[in-house]
Amino acid sequence: MTGAPSGNRSDELAANLRAVRQRIADAGGADLLPITKFHPVADIKLLRAFGVGAVGENREQEAKQKHAELGGDPAIHMVGQIQTKKANSVARWAAAVHTVDSDKLLHALDRGAGLAIERGDREGALPVLLQFSADGDPDRGGAVAEDIDRLADAAAAAEHLELRGLMTVPPLGANAAEVFATGRRLLDSIADRVLGAPVYSAGMSGDLETAIAEGSTLVRVGTDIMGPRPVI
Repeated sequence: MTGAPSGNRSDELAANLRAVRQRIADAGGADLLPITKFHPVADIKLLRAFGVGAVGENREQEAKQKHAELGGDPAIHMVGQIQTKKANSVARWAAAVHTVDSDKLLHALDRGAGLAIERGDREGALPVLLQFSADGDPDRGGAVAEDIDRLADAAAAAEHLELRGLMTVPPLGANAAEVFATGRRLLDSIADRVLGAPVYSAGMSGDLETAIAEGSTLVRVGTDIMGPRPVI
């Protein structure tokens, strides 16, 4: 995944990043998490040089390798689904997890974070977001609205986790604005159990303006910054 970045790639990423940051500003403002799955460490180093302090990854093995190569700078957020058996590994390197959707995963991450702290692999609790699913499709992950309050209680009570907010992705064909608005209401309903200012991770390349209009505080943008996935 390593390699020397070309000048053309540097210019391309800089221009893409400027354009996306302008879109976010025009929409009302939100934090930005570039999604770098399938892209090389050299690209992430360029983003770091452009002021990016954190990126998002979807696959545990790829993210773990990138974390090792980057030395934790920039930080890596896990935004993909996590198998319970991978929770210990994720808890060692993840700056945050956006996809907590079950008691089983929550407890596994809590245990993993505790072990990571014991071993000196992380300095403090693992920040987590609950993932809201508007349609309950198990293949896409996420908890249905009726389960969010209970999961918030469990996350807030976990010894080695910090509940920071909520994440959602509208199902294909859904009314994105309605999904984002529902997610925002759910986040507001659990805000009393969130540590710090509630984070609403919602919106991607194609719908970030809609998400920000409905209360997103963090947009996750891959293609519009990184370009098409490289051929592997």
